[in-house]
Amino acid sequence: MSFEITGKLHKKFDTEQKTATFSAREFVIYTEQEQYPQYIKFQLTQDRCSLIDALEEGKPTKVYFDLRGREWQGKYFTNLNAWKVEQVASNDGTPSGISSNDTTGTSDTPFPTLSDAPSTSEGDEFEDDLPF
Repeated sequence: MSFEITGKLHKKFDTEQKTATFSAREFVIYTEQEQYPQYIKFQLTQDRCSLIDALEEGKPTKVYFDLRGREWQGKYFTNLNAWKVEQVASNDGTPSGISSNDTTGTSDTPFPTLSDAPSTSEGDEFEDDLPF
């Protein structure tokens, strides 16, 4: 399952050599989509650690990521594993939210209101086809 989010690049951390053959780098995206600001930490691994080298903190950034989870000694861990990161131009400076290619999520399309409902002429009777 692949997701994407747009926000501002808040912080980049240094690449850490976890073992002799495994390296990881973390970074944080800041979003103001909901009532409270969200700081979301992502992880880059191996050859992808350099994807954020040229990106500037404070700039609008789009992250494509996968959810990864594992169990270790009876404890469960979840990672947001980024596989593509790019800075984007911001029209109004407001970051958009999380979306998914596989599930319904938050979108930029506003929720329909009563005024968006199709109109009926005054002489037409509304026929309710619901069984209850």
